[in-house]
Amino acid sequence: MSQQVTVVGAGVIGLAAAWRAASAGYRVTVVDPEPGRGASWVAGGMLAPVTEAWPGEEAVLELGERSLRRWPEFARELAVDAFDPGLSEAGTVVAGRDAADADQIGILADYLGRIGRTVEVISGRRLRSLVPGLASALRSGIVVPGDLAVDNRQLLDALQAACKRNGVEFVRESAREIGPSAVVTDSGVYDADAVVLAAGARSALLHPQLREAVRPLKGEIVRMRPRRGCLPPPGVTVRAIVEGRPLYLVPRADGELIVGATQYESGYDESVKAGGVRELLDYAEQVYPSVSEYELTEITAGLRSASMDNLPLIGRLSDGVIVATGHYRNGLLHAPVTADAVLGILADEGLPDEIAAADPTRDRKREQV
Repeated sequence: MSQQVTVVGAGVIGLAAAWRAASAGYRVTVVDPEPGRGASWVAGGMLAPVTEAWPGEEAVLELGERSLRRWPEFARELAVDAFDPGLSEAGTVVAGRDAADADQIGILADYLGRIGRTVEVISGRRLRSLVPGLASALRSGIVVPGDLAVDNRQLLDALQAACKRNGVEFVRESAREIGPSAVVTDSGVYDADAVVLAAGARSALLHPQLREAVRPLKGEIVRMRPRRGCLPPPGVTVRAIVEGRPLYLVPRADGELIVGATQYESGYDESVKAGGVRELLDYAEQVYPSVSEYELTEITAGLRSASMDNLPLIGRLSDGVIVATGHYRNGLLHAPVTADAVLGILADEGLPDEIAAADPTRDRKREQV
């Protein structure tokens, strides 16, 4: 196979697609000024379609669960081609701090029960017995053993290593213009038989069909580490609702703890706001009090790529460009199913049935009905 594929964007989606394509025999070039950075670098690493579920977003849940089932094999294959991406099967708990937060958890549990998903609702006391160190004020929770987590930065490094092992060429430049058969950068034109646009929120700046379909949503995270004598991070991912706002605490194998994430409209501004960080630290302390003694190791912001209905956009655009963007909070979760879909599209197999809801032309088709 001698077809040339150029992937624009080297976050988790672009790298996963490039790795799969190169493994299948395509000649692949990835264009990105900072491979392995962007929103994927800032992510918490949760692979949690069930705890992300909400009424009215059944298609999002279904797509997430399909991809979650592929994650163990995806991680094993990546470990063989590069190294272990840091997949954790420890599970997730969801906690509510006050009565209103507990009501939100109850709504989620009832909804999941109605659509056939099994979750266990537990008291605050039971929650604290499962996760020592949680605050005594927490009212209730849910246990979700099937959710996974991954070390996002270890994953990105592994994907880059796997790409290089399979001959992927990296061009550390920004794309200025794209078409179905070429990508233009400041230094020249990169011809291709197929172009895959996977530039996250910035995809909207590179294709007219995406200008109104994808928008950036800013999110800040805090990384911290326990100092000597501190209680270690929880052994599982802890998601919480505090004063109606979502929070997550994701432990890493090296002892670090990821706390996130804020979310708000801020255009393409990636600066960190003091108010956002203050909010994260305050809520984290209300859930896991020991974090107040932790050492801060990093404070970072990134831009999620959000669509209008929280489903990604995966498929061919009107001019033939293949798009894989708009994954919102689920970029890492959707990496396996998206990469497989891109590979199928490259082979002219069309959009797989399991990806049909993510058709990037879905809004136009609805208008025609």
